[in-house]
Amino acid sequence: MMTMPTFDIVSEIDIQEVRNAVDQANREASTRFDFKNTNALIEIGDNELTLSASTEDRVKALYDLLEEKLVKRSVSLKVLDPGKIEAASGGSGRQKVALKAGLTQELGKKINKIIKDLNLKGVSSSIQGAQVRVTGKQRDDLQQVIAHFRQADFEVPLQFENFRD
Repeated sequence: MMTMPTFDIVSEIDIQEVRNAVDQANREASTRFDFKNTNALIEIGDNELTLSASTEDRVKALYDLLEEKLVKRSVSLKVLDPGKIEAASGGSGRQKVALKAGLTQELGKKINKIIKDLNLKGVSSSIQGAQVRVTGKQRDDLQQVIAHFRQADFEVPLQFENFRD
């Protein structure tokens, strides 16, 4: 019996690249004149970053710097879910930025519906935890599904893994 081609749609963050971007942003902020004496700092927590600086304006600038470093490291900005900048003690500002990873049940259902609406004969998909497994009779059909999602603007970055013939 031949197995049918499959692949998984996932949404993952390369946390090492995020760390590298944060390190670079912190290093640059510590040397840049416009950040002098602002105590600008980005800290990494569990699935979130905390940006802080002596003024709300510098927190905004720090966020822009972070985005620039993430883009250089090919990390999609869709992983960032910035909260509001909060006033902290002494007029300083702080901002929590959640890191979005994994497909929620809701997103999985949305992906399943999109695949179904493509009307590709013999292609099916199922939610398996934080990923969607796509199965098809023909490799070409699966590649069409991947091409469709590459062009679609999704709220989270998508990766396609474990392609098996």
